Amino acid sequence: MSSGITTPRGFRAAGIAAGIKDEGRDLALIVADECCTAAGVFTRIAAVAAPVLVSRKHLSAGRARAIVVNSGCANAATGRAGLDDAREMVHLTATSLGCPPEEVLVASTGVIGVPLPMDRVRTGVSEAAGALSRDHGTDVALAIMTTDTRPKEASAELTLGGMPCVIGGVAKGAGMIAPNMATMLAFFTTDVAIEASLLHRALVSAVGESLNRITVDGDTSTNDCAVVLASGASGAAVVSDEGSDYDAFRLALTDVARRLAQMLVRDGEGVTRVAEVRVEGARTADEADRVARVVAESLLVKTALHGGDPNWGRVLAAAGRAGVKVRGDRVSIWIGDVWVAEGGVAREYQEARAAAAMEEDPVLIKVHLGEGEATGWMWTSDLSHEYVSINAHYRT
Repeated sequence: MSSGITTPRGFRAAGIAAGIKDEGRDLALIVADECCTAAGVFTRIAAVAAPVLVSRKHLSAGRARAIVVNSGCANAATGRAGLDDAREMVHLTATSLGCPPEEVLVASTGVIGVPLPMDRVRTGVSEAAGALSRDHGTDVALAIMTTDTRPKEASAELTLGGMPCVIGGVAKGAGMIAPNMATMLAFFTTDVAIEASLLHRALVSAVGESLNRITVDGDTSTNDCAVVLASGASGAAVVSDEGSDYDAFRLALTDVARRLAQMLVRDGEGVTRVAEVRVEGARTADEADRVARVVAESLLVKTALHGGDPNWGRVLAAAGRAGVKVRGDRVSIWIGDVWVAEGGVAREYQEARAAAAMEEDPVLIKVHLGEGEATGWMWTSDLSHEYVSINAHYRT
C-alpha cells in the first residue's frame, strides 16, 4: 500500500501505461468503494480545459465516487471535440465501475491544443478498472506525472471521537506553477465522514495555506485542480459543524497539502534552490501576500537565487512594485539571519555571511515593510538554464 491516496480506508486505485505518452504510466483511476462526499477547487483563468468544465459541473452536488486522470495530453483548447472526449472518459469509467456518470470526475495534464488519442484511452480505462487495488496508490502518482522527475505522495493521521482517521494525497506539477486556486493537479482522499459544505471549506482553507503559496515560474495552467473525496469509512461520527473535529480535520488536510506543495517546488523544472519569502509589517494580510508573491516571482530575484547572490536590491525593487503602498525608507531585509538592509539602505554586514545564507535549504528572504502587523509568505524556486531548455523544447 502507498503512503498516499489509498492509505485511507474505502479507496482503491490504479495507474497504467495506456500509450498516451511515449513511455511510462499515463492513465489513473482513484475509486471509492461507494459514492462519497466530495469537493474541488479549479483554475481561475479564462481558458479552462474540457475536464475542468465537466468536473466542476459534476461536483455541484458535493458527491463523487471516482476520478479518472490522464497525462501526456491536457485536452485543453480542443473545442467541442475535447469536451466530448472528456465526457466519454467519464462514461467509460462509470460503465466500468457500474455507477452513474455524474459520480465520476475527470482530469488531464500535458500538451495543450492536442486531441486525446481516445482509442488508447478506451483501452486504458478498461485496463485500469481491472487493476484497482489498495496497493496501487503510488502507480497513480507515477501516472499523472509530466515533466516531474519523481512521484509526490503524503498522508497524515488524526483522531476524531476516539477513532483513528487518515488523509492521503497525491500531486503532480513541475512547470506552470503559480498560485491561482490550485496550481497543478492534486487529489486527496480521507476516511473521515464530513458534510460536503464543510469539506469544501476545509479544502479551500488548506489550498490557501499550501498549494496557493508556491511558485516556480509564475504561470498557471488551463487544467489546475485540487479534489478531495471523503469515504467516511473510518467509523467516526460525521463532522457536521465547525468545532474541534472540523479544526483537526482542516489542519491535517493542510499538513498533507503543504508537504505536497513543498515537493512540487523542490521538483520544479530545473530547480536547484528553493526559498521561503516572508513579509512582515504589512497593513493587511492581502498586502503582505501580494508583496511576497511579487518578490517570489521576480525573475531577477530568482536568477540571483540560482547564482547564490545575496542581491537584496532586487528584493527591495520587487517589493516596491507590488502595487502596495510601501515607503522605501521603512523597509528592512534579511537574507537568512543576516540583516542586510534597514530603512531602505544597506547596513554594515559581512558579504560572506550573506552569501553563505544563500546556500541554506531553504533560503530565507524576509522583508519587513514597517507599515503594520500583518504577515504573508510564499515558497519559490530559482530560475535555471535547465528551465529554459525544458520549456524551449516542450513540444519538440
